[in-house]
Amino acid sequence: MPMEGCHLSAVDLACRRGERLLFRKLSFALSSGEALQIAGPNGIGKTSLLRITAGLMRPYAGTVDRAGDIALLDDRLALDENRALGSALDFWAKLDGRAADVDRFGLSSLLDVPVRYLSTGQRKRASLARISARNAPIWLLDEPLNGLDVAAVEAVETLAAEHCARGGIALIASHQPFTLPGMKQLVLAEFTA
Repeated sequence: MPMEGCHLSAVDLACRRGERLLFRKLSFALSSGEALQIAGPNGIGKTSLLRITAGLMRPYAGTVDRAGDIALLDDRLALDENRALGSALDFWAKLDGRAADVDRFGLSSLLDVPVRYLSTGQRKRASLARISARNAPIWLLDEPLNGLDVAAVEAVETLAAEHCARGGIALIASHQPFTLPGMKQLVLAEFTA
């Protein structure tokens, strides 16, 4: 599906974890080229909202509607820990039909390093390289700036801006400031019970 036809919306979402209602009556709508930051402190339900949006978790109430493939960046690294980084990225390149731009993410010198030995920031950059190669119109980014230095933060913000400029959607869950022109913000605390 081309990026111009993508959309992502949620209507009256509620999320319950055990006996705790994390949020309720949460709605948003994003179309091609738009971005939304889900803001709030740790433990408020940002990750749960992204997992519901991705279809990995069922909402307690409400509905999600989307058109377009999804790429999810979260704390679960989608790279084989036992392979060298280059080999792990090549695995996905065969499935996605595109190779990751390792130069852009400062990974060229790490291609022979087993993924398990990468630092937090290196792992995050590898995941971002893999997501950008996938070319999915809808990006769900969970705390994408954690573990990154200042230069890498700027690179991620630029990457997200380029994605939206091409017509993609970015849903970004972060308690950190994220600079992206025209991005809307949803404060999750406004939807807590």
